[in-house]
Amino acid sequence: MFLFHRLSPLLQRNPQGTFRTAELRTSDVQSLLENIGSDRTLLQESVLIGCTGQNQAQFCLDIGSLDQAAAEKVCGGTFVDLRKSFFLLSRREAPLVAKAQALLRWHQTSGFCSATGQPTHRNQAGSQRTCSSSGIIYYPKMSPVVIVLVSDGKRCLLGRQASFPRGMYSALAGFCDMGETLEETLIREVAEEVGLEVQSFSFSSSQHWPFPQSSFMMACHASVSPAHSQLCVDHSELEDARWFSQQEVLAALQSPPSHRGDPPALWLPPKHAVAHRLITEWTQETGGVVE
Repeated sequence: MFLFHRLSPLLQRNPQGTFRTAELRTSDVQSLLENIGSDRTLLQESVLIGCTGQNQAQFCLDIGSLDQAAAEKVCGGTFVDLRKSFFLLSRREAPLVAKAQALLRWHQTSGFCSATGQPTHRNQAGSQRTCSSSGIIYYPKMSPVVIVLVSDGKRCLLGRQASFPRGMYSALAGFCDMGETLEETLIREVAEEVGLEVQSFSFSSSQHWPFPQSSFMMACHASVSPAHSQLCVDHSELEDARWFSQQEVLAALQSPPSHRGDPPALWLPPKHAVAHRLITEWTQETGGVVE
């Protein structure tokens, strides 16, 4: 079972100094709850995430109503903000933690029916909620988002929001409006955010992303004309956007930020993020060797 405290996952430090998710047995969680003054009924709020390759069920539970310091002491770990944990966890662990947090958040914000205002009740697995009055069934949802790495052939375009860590840049992204196709969203977002006209694009891959309220990321590459690459940044959307050479991007890929000291001039999204995949693909396609 994976524990969260107010949607921050519990991590434990390895002997090598790296971090890993703390996967606890149900009996361990029961002892934890008793040791910090709760009872076992809280376990009924756990949510099924999925199954391992060995067909073992995996659950998650948020214990935000309990004392954080006491829980950390008993577990021998630390509850870490999810965004920060993405830079600490492996590519295998991060998606699992992201899914768990998204499900827990959905339950915390879906306690009432939008049609009747009456309470909703979850099923045993936590995969749906039902209105106690009308019987309407609610399922967890993801908002469709297009994320695109734009290139003029020799450079790629990266942007940043004011909320990003200092020095961090990523691919452009935007929500699909009602009735839009992926293609229409991509063309509109690039035009709105940086004033460029897309000539062609291709689909790369997709990914669930837990922010801001669970997004379904559809990742694409797009090309613009080198003769029409002057940026007109919409600063209500982005704090900054600029072109980066392959050498600058390759250096950032090969020298990820450390947890100490000042961040590098260019800091890229964590390795498991689909934005990182887009940037790596572009670097390789332009001749760069990414280890």
